[in-house]
Amino acid sequence: MEIKNASLSDLELIVPLFDAYRVFYEQSSDFDASRSFIKERFFNNETVIFLALENDDPVGFTQLFKTFSSVSLQPFYILNDLFVSPEFRKKGTGEALLDHAKSFCQKQGFKGLALETATNNPAQKLYERMGWEKDEDYFHYFWKNTNIN
Repeated sequence: MEIKNASLSDLELIVPLFDAYRVFYEQSSDFDASRSFIKERFFNNETVIFLALENDDPVGFTQLFKTFSSVSLQPFYILNDLFVSPEFRKKGTGEALLDHAKSFCQKQGFKGLALETATNNPAQKLYERMGWEKDEDYFHYFWKNTNIN
């Protein structure tokens, strides 16, 4: 398996995985919207995507977004998306993507990686096994703009 730093030239390899990721989270499949979203992130230099390839076929990805901690005065990444095709789960693909993201973060000299996941996502076991710590000290809040879908 190869993990590569994806670029705009990998867009068509990423789109089916990204769309499947959205469907996993109960969104409607929409290849055009997925393509547009990823393309815009690349054009605006707002994303880092790592792509897992098995014999040149895309089998998983993770997407990072840069942000900052005002308290520590340091940048960090939000590991916003992680998806592995069902037939490649439990074969080390997710772990390889997470290791690659951690190594990238270290090379950048960033504070760390943050992620959130659904409470019923079985990947939590993987995160905890790999040294991620569940935050028990802070609540997560979200305000939803009801003026948009």
